[in-house]
Amino acid sequence: MLKTTVKVGEILVKSGLISDEQLAKAIEVQRGTTKRLGEILVELGLITETDIAVALGKQLGIPFASSASGLLARKGEGLEDLVPEDFARQHLVLPLSRNLRSLTVACVDPLDLITMDNLNRLTDCDLNVVVTTRRELEQAIDILYGKDSMFREAIDQSYQLVEELPTLDDEGLSLDRLKQAAEEAPVIRLVDLIIRQAIRQRASDIHIEPWKDKISLRYRIDGVLYEITPPAKNLHAAIISRIKILSKLDIAEKRLPQDGGFMMTLEDKEIDFRVSTIPTIYGEKVALRILKKMPELLDVAELGFSTTELEHFRKSIQVPYGLILLTGPTGSGKTTTLYAAINEIKSPTKNILTIEDPVEYRLDGVNQVQTKPSIGLTFANALRAFLRQDPDVIMVGEIRDLETAESCIRAALTGHMILSTVHTNDAPSAVTRLIDIGVAPYLISTTISLVVAQRLLRQLCERCKEAYEPVQEIRSQFQIAEELLYRSKGCEQCDNTGYHGRLGIFEVMTFGRELREAVAKGVPSHALKDAAIAQGMSTLWQQGLEKVRAGLTSLEELEGVVLER
Repeated sequence: MLKTTVKVGEILVKSGLISDEQLAKAIEVQRGTTKRLGEILVELGLITETDIAVALGKQLGIPFASSASGLLARKGEGLEDLVPEDFARQHLVLPLSRNLRSLTVACVDPLDLITMDNLNRLTDCDLNVVVTTRRELEQAIDILYGKDSMFREAIDQSYQLVEELPTLDDEGLSLDRLKQAAEEAPVIRLVDLIIRQAIRQRASDIHIEPWKDKISLRYRIDGVLYEITPPAKNLHAAIISRIKILSKLDIAEKRLPQDGGFMMTLEDKEIDFRVSTIPTIYGEKVALRILKKMPELLDVAELGFSTTELEHFRKSIQVPYGLILLTGPTGSGKTTTLYAAINEIKSPTKNILTIEDPVEYRLDGVNQVQTKPSIGLTFANALRAFLRQDPDVIMVGEIRDLETAESCIRAALTGHMILSTVHTNDAPSAVTRLIDIGVAPYLISTTISLVVAQRLLRQLCERCKEAYEPVQEIRSQFQIAEELLYRSKGCEQCDNTGYHGRLGIFEVMTFGRELREAVAKGVPSHALKDAAIAQGMSTLWQQGLEKVRAGLTSLEELEGVVLER
């Protein structure tokens, strides 16, 4: 087994991959976190995972392995029984082959002597270590154990526990027994695996719903709900109670809706969960919103704007005053775009305040406030207080009423930048929505700087997408020239959905003199749309069709998301 006291930072400096100053900076950033030094160096852009693995291998005299060089566990040797899946995933180690009492294992951190010693004791084998990257190792673990084998096993086991735990229909169920059931190891493990499986499948929401004779478990992936094999119905009360305990909700209250949340650290990443329960005729339904802390998504250049639209957007958010509105249905990515804009313009020279319902992501250097209507902290009231805080930029989660709208207009008129959202189908309709709720058209025309309508389209899976020749009727109907289109047949990577991830399309409406005059006159939205198109605005449909032609999404997906052409 590997014996060394050399530190990874020293190895990387000795290999010439980083300098002493860069190492010191990474160590400073690492303080107060649970992240490994290598992760910090990768996040800072100083080095890649492969660089670290190769350098470790050379310095320690152990091989570097990748999928291209045979990083694959041998089947039929009982390796998955020798090293349990939960140990392999938790400690990032993978048994590759066994010869008598000699075991070859792949790992990310060969300097983690505690894990190596535990593995030695667990297997009673001498270890031959190879080093690889985290991504390669996780893929190899999925191949050996299966992507969701632990989850399937936990679901299967739930049907064996029906006699041990209370049922949903048990009216005489005591609070103590319910709490005891929620804290029993099988229930804790099941809830943990339901959450982990959702994150592994890139879900944004988890729905656990009771019906007459079963539980429904659904994950929302890329905006679409998918049925997942559910646990036994008799575990429903225990599962809901376990989630309530995590969220610090009242497990005895089943008649009224409750809202809460909790945070978990999974694979060294902090993830927030927003929890909502409601009473239904068959029991309590719970919905969990998964809020990953992923600052890499908060870059406006990566949201999906075309070159022209990105230029308009960036120019508008740098202006020191005015009103910028984002519009679209729930789940269209408006909040992400708002955060990206704030992330782009924040600096020590600007005082930025936000009022949100709820605060979904934490941004350093930004004063964020969550609404609390029960005590009078509404959007409008917070805005009035913000104006006494010497603000430069104010973000309002949503304009829902005349009071909030007038407060935003007043703030924009007095020299502040205001960013907010409204719920309309396209950019021109945002203006008419403000007029409909009572804002004077001349005030809107004076303050408004930009309106952005957006949608999210599911992106075709790169592994299984294929080109096809559309029939002539399709070409004529959608004005598609001779280019090929793309569709996906489904594969293991995309869970046979044909799609993996989402991309944004944007309708960016800028305001020149003619358009401002039209707004001041209170013209209807269709006339505003015609004027904006004449001024050069590209519609959501046109933007989406460009993504279809580029092979990024399918025509069927565009038709399902963008209803108006």
